[in-house]
Amino acid sequence: MKTKTMGEIIAGRRKEKGMTQAELAAKMNVTDKAVSKWERGLSCPDVGSLSTLAQALDLSVGELLDAKDSQEPQTERGEIVGLILKAVALAMGVAVTVLSILGEADSNSRFVFLGIGLACLAMNALGGKEDQH
Repeated sequence: MKTKTMGEIIAGRRKEKGMTQAELAAKMNVTDKAVSKWERGLSCPDVGSLSTLAQALDLSVGELLDAKDSQEPQTERGEIVGLILKAVALAMGVAVTVLSILGEADSNSRFVFLGIGLACLAMNALGGKEDQH
């Protein structure tokens, strides 16, 4: 069985009970916008209000806390950083090629650009291995 995020649990249980976000918000003494953010995983209920939320949804606090971590954008960030590192490495290689064709780069500059590119590729490779462990 797939573990749900806290937002999925809140939304699912609220709908099962036939409650609107506004009705749940009134029981929690928060805005319906806050409930919407919880359900979309953009924020979480305050720790002090978890027991009230659990009661409103006929759940235990443990059931709410059993949710999987909704902070999956970390994976996305890691992928974005990897793409940026690869793009910088490619840009350094292109820069060396173009500057060499134009006769504008001395050998020290070429080594610096290539070094930056290789460092970016190494950081990307190391970052990928950390994600696997």
